[in-house]
Amino acid sequence: MVNLFKRMRKLNTRLLNVRIGTGAAVLPSIANSSKDQPAITRIHLTYAKRMNGGHMGARRFWRQCLPRLKFHNPAIQMSVKQTDDQEGPAALTIFFSGQPRNTQHHTDSIEDKYAPAPSDSEKTIVLDVKNNDYSQIWQKVKEATGAEDIQATEKEQEELENFRNMDIKSEQDRIRVAGIRQAKKDQERMLQEARGEVEKLRQL
Repeated sequence: MVNLFKRMRKLNTRLLNVRIGTGAAVLPSIANSSKDQPAITRIHLTYAKRMNGGHMGARRFWRQCLPRLKFHNPAIQMSVKQTDDQEGPAALTIFFSGQPRNTQHHTDSIEDKYAPAPSDSEKTIVLDVKNNDYSQIWQKVKEATGAEDIQATEKEQEELENFRNMDIKSEQDRIRVAGIRQAKKDQERMLQEARGEVEKLRQL
């Protein structure tokens, strides 16, 4: 039963972390787009598998932000390509249904050969995300797309705080149990050493 409780708590924590946090936002879609802010049709991220060479932020963006973004925008296609080229670009390509409003972060010098080709009706911008941490990447995405952050409800904040307190208590319990086990091992070792000394005295 304890293991089941731990598994359920871990699952609920993961579900909560998908709903709120960095990347939890609604992107402009076909249903709510305008002339000033065209709909986002696709997003593609390319980065190297290893974290060195400026790819750590892109990797963390993939792990931290994209799941939340996909959760709140299930109709928008999102793809990721991990390469073996550590010297290659870390790029985020955003596809629009029309001319994007904000292109200040677009980089002409980067061509992501792994990104899907845009259709005749799509326009794209490419963000250079190399050497950026995931929060900087998310800020660029928000400014480029007009994404609206989803604020956590009071209940979700309370749940998150409860899970954090549980994690703190679990860590404290782990340290306490580890200390008890170590003390028991030390006691057993001292008893064995004492028995050895007694045996030596008997042999004199």
